[in-house]
Amino acid sequence: MSNLIFTIPKNNHNKEDLFEIFNNHPEIKFVSIVGIDLSGNDTDEKIPVKLFLDDIDSFLNGVAIQTDGSSVVLPGIATLNDAKVDMVTDLNVNWFVDYNFDHIDPISNKPIGTLRIPSFLIHNNTPVCSRNILTSAIKTFKETLLNIFKNKPETLTPFGITFDEIDELVITSATELEFWVKTPNEKAQIEELSTSQVLQEQYWTRTKGTVRTALEETLMLMEAYGFEPEMGHKEVGGVKSQLDINGQFTHIMEQIEIDWKYSDAIQAADNEIFIKILAQETFRRHGLDVSFMAKPIDGVAGSGMHTHVGVSLKLKNGKRINLFNATKEDFLSCIGYGAIMGALKNYEIMNPFISSTNNALKRLKPGFEAPICIVTSLGLSPDNPSRNRTILMGLIRDLNNPLATRFELRSPNPHSNIYLVIAVTYMAMLDGIIYALENNKTEEDLLAELSKKAGEPADYLEKDRAYRSEKDVFEDFTEEERNSFFGKAPATIYENLLQLENNPEKLNVLKKNNVITDSLINSFKLAVTQRWTTDISHRIISNFTNEIRSYKKLHGNNALDLDVSNWMRINDLRHYIMKDTYTSKSLFTRIKEALSNEDFATASNLFLELDDKMNLLRDLYTHYTKNLLDI
Repeated sequence: MSNLIFTIPKNNHNKEDLFEIFNNHPEIKFVSIVGIDLSGNDTDEKIPVKLFLDDIDSFLNGVAIQTDGSSVVLPGIATLNDAKVDMVTDLNVNWFVDYNFDHIDPISNKPIGTLRIPSFLIHNNTPVCSRNILTSAIKTFKETLLNIFKNKPETLTPFGITFDEIDELVITSATELEFWVKTPNEKAQIEELSTSQVLQEQYWTRTKGTVRTALEETLMLMEAYGFEPEMGHKEVGGVKSQLDINGQFTHIMEQIEIDWKYSDAIQAADNEIFIKILAQETFRRHGLDVSFMAKPIDGVAGSGMHTHVGVSLKLKNGKRINLFNATKEDFLSCIGYGAIMGALKNYEIMNPFISSTNNALKRLKPGFEAPICIVTSLGLSPDNPSRNRTILMGLIRDLNNPLATRFELRSPNPHSNIYLVIAVTYMAMLDGIIYALENNKTEEDLLAELSKKAGEPADYLEKDRAYRSEKDVFEDFTEEERNSFFGKAPATIYENLLQLENNPEKLNVLKKNNVITDSLINSFKLAVTQRWTTDISHRIISNFTNEIRSYKKLHGNNALDLDVSNWMRINDLRHYIMKDTYTSKSLFTRIKEALSNEDFATASNLFLELDDKMNLLRDLYTHYTKNLLDI
């Protein structure tokens, strides 16, 4: 690996350096222009290096290449009669070389490489991609905050600086990536997985065999790319693998987490996209499937992509000041309090952009350390930092390192569009910061408002809601209390998208400076709705059909009445879910008809019923089989 080039930083994005790099590394055969659509999909194509170099001036000077709008998710924008989408390269971030270690160049004896160049998607001269949304959000955040500092210099007094001392406002973000790995085509019993999780048999235990090798290789490659990995370890989910006669591990099913150093917001999003590719390809080379689904297996831990956000000032003398960190004996600065209040107040319109798939909402349920309530935790006291894992967005502090103060948003998953996650988070935080600074609020004022009880009035936060809890929100509150204090979480994608219609004032927070336009919001809603309906009609119902057909009568003629009764109840439920008659329609058929008629409210309610019925069916069949002596 020492003879390969992995990263081309922005200071080398010029004609002379690129010609030299390609000349010295003939194993890089292709260039790929990478755009990120509204669903978070990244484009990939293979442009031979020679063609790229022949037209390099165009690529480096903003002259776009073109793609068909049907290749990206931009419904309502890139239509059939207006489908041309331009792709303009981003010169201000790192470019990564994606190596195919299965394809070795016979001349250089090195793996074939493709240089991935991040780009903006442009339609009719208007940026329409996730990358531009994040870029615009960060620009708006920085400019707005710097204008406040300039016009209200007293807002900098707690930090002991003046506006003229500021060199740059720095936005830092980071993600934690969790994923499942398994031997292809092998399944573990849900009960076995659940038991292992409860007993914590996998959490942070030693990796073995091919999983260990793949994890170590992933971390080494991350180091080579300059991602500065911080750790890789087993997560809570998984079961013990088995040895075959050749001493190789089989029946592998484990959950892994990898973490790496923070970056500026746009680079952090690019890093996360590429590291997922890196991990998936590395584990694949070792014969292991990788799943980035939020909830790949019902009944056991899902995978999160906890997202960390911070804000600091870089001064002209080189000093760094964390703007969230308290300047006196307190949890946070006024800016920090404003930021968390903004995110919590506006989370209803953040969530559709964070949890946009059926699988994402399956993860966000009680009992699996996944957040369902719009609530934060600060700690029992300023000198006793919180590590409450049941809340939505928590304060992370290191008493010995003021620069480490940040917020951790726990709701995203590996399939979340990280560009949109970071964008909506900073826009929502900005709204709260503006409230705190423009209204001259003190730390005491803001802490009191953030800590208010449901029903107590407030200047910014909503009267009927509570926003802070140092308790376990799953154990110390009933479901009714959680819904009353912190708001009821959407249970379906339809309910989640309704938040965009039901909260127009909050939605304006995201529209500030046209960061997200009505056109983009409409396109996003169309894309998510189409994915939701298609997933139900063509994947979920199909999978449930196969599952229901696998539940067969196992008892013989000498079975006990209890076994007969158990099976009759199972069979009645199978018919209710799946079987049409002359006089009645199955639950499957009613859902499909509602979706076909675009009666999404009915489809949403029926889908929730289906989820409940399938869980009941699984429980009944497990109970039935356990009572049989002979199968």
